[in-house]
Amino acid sequence: MSNQDPYLIISSDCHAGLPTEEYRPYLERRFHRAFDEFLGERDARRAEATRLGIRNDAFAAKWFRDNEEGLRGGWDSAQRLKELDGDGVAAEVVFPDADAVDSRTAAPFGVGLGLSGDQDPELGMAGARAHNRWLADFVSRNPERHCGVALLPVTADPAKVVAEVHRAKESGLGALMIPSMWVDNEPYHARRYDPVWAAAAACGLPVVTHSGAAPRHEYGDHLGIYVSEVTWWPARPLWFLLWSGVFERHPGLKFGVAESGCWWLPNLLWFMDRLYLGAHGGKKLSPFAELKRAPHEYLDRQVFVCATNTKRRELAQRYEIGVDNILWGSDFPHPEGTWPDTRAWLRGTFHDIPVAETRRMLGLAAAEVFGFDTDRLAPLAARIGPTPADLGQDADQSAVEASWARSREAGRHWLTGHDFPTLGVTP
Repeated sequence: MSNQDPYLIISSDCHAGLPTEEYRPYLERRFHRAFDEFLGERDARRAEATRLGIRNDAFAAKWFRDNEEGLRGGWDSAQRLKELDGDGVAAEVVFPDADAVDSRTAAPFGVGLGLSGDQDPELGMAGARAHNRWLADFVSRNPERHCGVALLPVTADPAKVVAEVHRAKESGLGALMIPSMWVDNEPYHARRYDPVWAAAAACGLPVVTHSGAAPRHEYGDHLGIYVSEVTWWPARPLWFLLWSGVFERHPGLKFGVAESGCWWLPNLLWFMDRLYLGAHGGKKLSPFAELKRAPHEYLDRQVFVCATNTKRRELAQRYEIGVDNILWGSDFPHPEGTWPDTRAWLRGTFHDIPVAETRRMLGLAAAEVFGFDTDRLAPLAARIGPTPADLGQDADQSAVEASWARSREAGRHWLTGHDFPTLGVTP
């Protein structure tokens, strides 16, 4: 591959979903009455969002007016491919809920991005299966370009959850989204979930949490509390799974956190490694018997971050996070994402990042995690993908590589013994 060949870009975080009322054919008939009630409460939910300041009416009106055609790509395959091509995105990982403003494409019974452990087990599983059935149909039209993420209410009956894992795999879906919050159910360190983790690993389906669910009833009118916490909840299962030995017991399990950034990971990893490796503050604690290796080793072996709209600050920390652990995402078609200006956004963000590392974060790492066939995607990437020059990256990479040499050498400085590269302080 030439240094200046177009990038094969895979977005690790995109969204699709039917206008909610159109899920009826995918929902078992016995749930239709409850579905009608759910639809009837939709306007009340939207009004409450406006009252709390979560929904900005003026912004919403402009967003839908300016992007009417492209937003149809949330459920229309032909329009979707047109929008992906325009962004230079060859393939995508498809989460639920295409409409993040009015929630008009919410999965039945709120099991999309609001999937939570406090949902009615029967209705939650019914809504998840309905979305999963539709999504399997949707991604089957261009399977090389889409990895569909099945909704998995993992706090329900374990046998039913395991059955849905296998059904998702058989239907052509490629990943599983579990609730970021278990609420009053057993936390994810409970052994009752082991059959689910084992099934996911056996089926080769990565398990992912996604930003969205949060205890909104606690926030009152204080929107700042919500936005400060909403990306914390999807990250929380990570340390439950790690410290309880789930990753040790299920080495084939892949786990990711989506649309929560990755700015929080370096300090967390530093803290967890130091505890495990015998930092002073951890010496009074019993040995971590469930773990046979340091936290960073599990991270590199089994964990990834779908770092939507990856920020410059996060890229500066990539040697601590691990370049291969950062999977870029466009968040199409959400307004907080990079669409429809992804090409410009990529230029402003990656212009001084080495090309080889950019290729990993923009697509190749995601291809490995989610099982995309890069050979099948290569001709498409050659046609639509931006080149390094398009991103403002120099053909001569020597100066760029040299500019990052100290940070790369320091890496995880608490392990390498190097001073922190930008602050000049010891770990």
